[in-house]
Amino acid sequence: MSQQLIRYGIVGCGSMGREHIENICALGNARVTALADPHAPSLQAALAQLDAPVPTFETAQALVEADLCDAVVIATPNFTHIDMMRAVLAKADLHILIEKPLVTRVEDGLEMLRLAQGRSGLVWVAQEYRYMPPVAEMIRMTHAGEVGTVHQVAIREHREPFYPKVGDWNRFTANTGGTLVEKCCHYFNLMDLILKEQPLRVFASGAQRVNHLDEDYGGRRPDILDSAYVVVEYPSGARALLDLCMFAEGSMDNEHIVVVGDEGKLESLLPSLQLRHSRRADWGRRAAWGQPSGTGRGVAVRRVWDTNIRYPGQHFGASFIEHQQFARAVREGLPPEIPLEEGLRSVITGLAAHRSIETGLPVQLSELLPPGW
Repeated sequence: MSQQLIRYGIVGCGSMGREHIENICALGNARVTALADPHAPSLQAALAQLDAPVPTFETAQALVEADLCDAVVIATPNFTHIDMMRAVLAKADLHILIEKPLVTRVEDGLEMLRLAQGRSGLVWVAQEYRYMPPVAEMIRMTHAGEVGTVHQVAIREHREPFYPKVGDWNRFTANTGGTLVEKCCHYFNLMDLILKEQPLRVFASGAQRVNHLDEDYGGRRPDILDSAYVVVEYPSGARALLDLCMFAEGSMDNEHIVVVGDEGKLESLLPSLQLRHSRRADWGRRAAWGQPSGTGRGVAVRRVWDTNIRYPGQHFGASFIEHQQFARAVREGLPPEIPLEEGLRSVITGLAAHRSIETGLPVQLSELLPPGW
């Protein structure tokens, strides 16, 4: 049973869809058996990745009706996810891996939850950042108590602007849900995972300062922000901070995650794959000996990698690990590690951050959450 072949359909053959194809081809006991995309160049590029031709379709509905797949990966533009899911959720035994962000509107996510009730196939939201090797090790160590009770989580991403997409659809908030949904739902999901809590309140400040200001699309100007600070508060009193800048290409490590507890500190850095760990007790002894802090002595530093990763790809092997876990869940009948509810919550945090920027006020998550959450 554990070695059964899984047949995959790819819905959306743009850059992320093709990244999924590379990961599936590297898995073993997995095969892409169908593709769907109305954009012919994307379809052709995806076909070129495969050892043999497979049937192609213009719509998710047509792919599902062909009954060629055990699992479907949805990697279409964010605002189309609800239409794709209406088609694929209708086949009750079809397993689904859907790209982040799950949706751009809360009501679409709630509709997905209703449509998914009673299905036998699992639905898994792709949030691969938690599987990046140093990040995964940081999470493991945090949950093992290596820093004591966690009080602060800080995530900094200083990077290049958004990559080009077909038709530059990602230049507009109406299509993406906004930068803090499109890009940063990963980080809000990580904050919740690290703290094992669900957020209460968000305060944010951000704007479009540098990127895409001179672009014009038939009289429409891009409106996606490129920089922000977001503070997220949790029931325990713990806080998390996101520091985002998308015109900072010169960063040596463009992703830096810090977890601070009452007994120590963990830091994960990418792309250096470095993990740092220190304990306050060690620094206390050094202070007693008259040694200054901030010297780096007493901090354990190591490079973290998973040698089982067969395809590192665009996310330091994280997508490969996530595909391994997804395939295992399909074969063994396990629940998804990132269910629909979790994917929707990360979107809601991003939407709350955008509302805070618009109003200049803190936003309670309860203002956006459906009753009973």
